[in-house]
Amino acid sequence: MIELPVAAQVYSVRKEAEKDFEGTMERLARMGYEGVELVSLYGREPKELRACLDSLGLKAVSAHVPLGEFDRDLEGTVQAYEELGCSYLAIPWMDAGRRGDPGRFQETLDYFPVMGARCQKAGIQVCYHNHSYEFERTDTGEYWLDLLYRSVAPEDLAAQLDLCWVKVSGVDPVEYLKKYRGRCPIIHLKDFIRNKDHLDQMPLGEGEMDWKAIFSQLEDSQVQWLVVEQDEHPYGDSMENMKKSIDYIRKITKR
Repeated sequence: MIELPVAAQVYSVRKEAEKDFEGTMERLARMGYEGVELVSLYGREPKELRACLDSLGLKAVSAHVPLGEFDRDLEGTVQAYEELGCSYLAIPWMDAGRRGDPGRFQETLDYFPVMGARCQKAGIQVCYHNHSYEFERTDTGEYWLDLLYRSVAPEDLAAQLDLCWVKVSGVDPVEYLKKYRGRCPIIHLKDFIRNKDHLDQMPLGEGEMDWKAIFSQLEDSQVQWLVVEQDEHPYGDSMENMKKSIDYIRKITKR
C-alpha cells in the first residue's frame, strides 16, 4: 500500500493545545506525525508558530479557515497562512444560510475563484471539508456536495473528503475517492461506531470504516496527505487515541 505523510488535526487535541501548545505539538511529533492541520493561530504570530513547528520537524500542512475570515480580510488571511507555510486551506463548513439561500449560495460560488486565485499566488490550494449534511439531495436530486464541486473549477476548490462522514451518509468512501480522483489531495481519517441513536468517534481501526479498501485506493486517487481527526473522545484519552490512530496507519501500511 502507498505510504503517505500523516498530519494531526489539532482540533482533536484542542484542550491540550490550548493549555500547552508547544508541549502538545512535541508529543504529536514523537508519536510520528509529520504535520498538523490547524484551526487557529493560537494567539501567536505566524512566524512564531512556524518556528515552533519547524523546531519539532512538523509541517503546518493545512488549516481550517471559515469563509467569514476570507470575507473579512482575504489578503491578511492568505498572507498569514502563507507565512506559516500551509499548502492547503480548507473551508470547514458552509452554514445553512449560505447553502439554502440561492442568492447567497451563488455569491459564494462566485467568490471561490477570487479566493482561489489569491491563494494560488501564495502556493496554496483551497479545499472544502464535508460533513454528512452535504449529502442531502438538492431539488434536482444530486447531492449538495456534488453540486458544489460541479459549480466550481477544481483549481479554485479541491475536495478534502472526510471519509467518515461520507460513510455515515450512506455513501461508499472508496467510490467517492474514485469520483474525485485527482481533486482530493488531502483527506480526513476518522472512525466511528453506531451507539443507539448517535455515533461515537473512535481511533482508527476500532470502528466501522473499511481502511484496507480505502488505503488501497489512495494512490490511484492521487491523495498527498492524510489527516487524522477525532473530534470527540468518548472512550480513552485524546492523546492516547491519536497515538492509537497513527500506530494503526503504520500497521495497515506496514511502515
